[in-house]
Amino acid sequence: MFENLSDRLAGVFKQLKGHGKLTEKNIEDGLKEVRLALLEADVHYRVVKQFIADVKARALGEEVMASLTPGQQVVKIVNEQLTELMGAKNTDLSLAGTHPVPLMLVGLQGSGKTTTAGKLAVYLRQQGRKPYLIPADVYRPAAIDQLQTLGRQIDVPVYPSAAEMDPVQICLQGRAAAHQAGCDTVLIDTAGRLHIDEALMAELRRIRDAVNPADILLVADAMTGQDAVNIAKAFDEALDVGGVVLTKMDGDARGGAALSIRAITGKPIKFVGVGEKLSALEVFHPDRMAGKILGMGDVLSLIEKAQAVVDDRQAAQLEKKLRQNEFTLEDFRDQLLQVSKMGPLGDLLGMIPGLGRHKQLKNLQVDEKELDHVVAIINSMTPEERRRHMIINGSRRKRIAAGSGTSVQAVNRLLKNYGQMLKMMKKINKGGMRGLGRGMLPF
Repeated sequence: MFENLSDRLAGVFKQLKGHGKLTEKNIEDGLKEVRLALLEADVHYRVVKQFIADVKARALGEEVMASLTPGQQVVKIVNEQLTELMGAKNTDLSLAGTHPVPLMLVGLQGSGKTTTAGKLAVYLRQQGRKPYLIPADVYRPAAIDQLQTLGRQIDVPVYPSAAEMDPVQICLQGRAAAHQAGCDTVLIDTAGRLHIDEALMAELRRIRDAVNPADILLVADAMTGQDAVNIAKAFDEALDVGGVVLTKMDGDARGGAALSIRAITGKPIKFVGVGEKLSALEVFHPDRMAGKILGMGDVLSLIEKAQAVVDDRQAAQLEKKLRQNEFTLEDFRDQLLQVSKMGPLGDLLGMIPGLGRHKQLKNLQVDEKELDHVVAIINSMTPEERRRHMIINGSRRKRIAAGSGTSVQAVNRLLKNYGQMLKMMKKINKGGMRGLGRGMLPF
């Protein structure tokens, strides 16, 4: 996401940093490029106009002109203004009220409402809540079945709606059923249309008035750009939405919707969908998103992902093994499996400051199947071979390759990489971070 915009801005800032001292002309030329980059990213023209005016006012002030590093100061200002543009800080779900608290999902057909309902149920359960799903879309035959299927996948109860039922009655009866089931949060998946029409809005208002939701979330497809902004404005005027969930952000290389919605509607983006998996829903943090756009990475999100999958006891044991140079192939396999739970490896690299801009890594395509092959190879070894890789001779390599459905070359490659990693571990233990810097970085 934001790939095109990030590339353009990187070029502008590189030029600005190249000047020891900035002049008003340097800044104006740079901001002209920033303006074009934002417009090409499909950011609303009114938002771009105001953003450039705000940055210019600060960039021509004393904090830049009198600075020893004016180029860096401009980057800092743009970062702060981007953060402000997207809402300054993240906005939580509204969950106040009598249990079970109703949350209402609205949006056009195809925006990803039903899948988002499932993703939100997973998120809420991680927060210690007990979600309940209500399918209130009686017009799209597959909608009720889809939510029932999702509910079974994530082990969350779903109200047994039927296409001949009235949507308002479904919601009221579903909430009563959620109460009986001991659930504290109800997620209502409402009907959508291909286009906004009064019949749809009237039905949504009926549901809203009947259940009095604590939060109304508009689900919008980020890839539709300015259309997503216009849709958000229309739904907000009709229903007074509480926030937005932008789906398909992983497929949106421009990012105009994310940068425009808050400024145009005044309503915050609360979540972004970043993949097809039911775990691929992230809380929207404006400051972190601004950092991503400017190539500064997103270390906080990376840490949060790691904390979600790492067991503290296992981490302590692993640290002890690393310090004592006892890191076995079994440990290596277990760590690979934990990393795979954090999401696509390419996305994780993009969260590390500087890596997203590195020539060798920028267009890196990480083959997730390669990880499966590595795990299969290690699983095909005997427990003794995993603990003492030195005993794996030629005949053992052939047996391991046959057992894992790979080749001897693949086994050799794994053992070579593992051996290099052990050497790096020794350097780290011997020389701290200096050892890491000399031996571990591949660039």
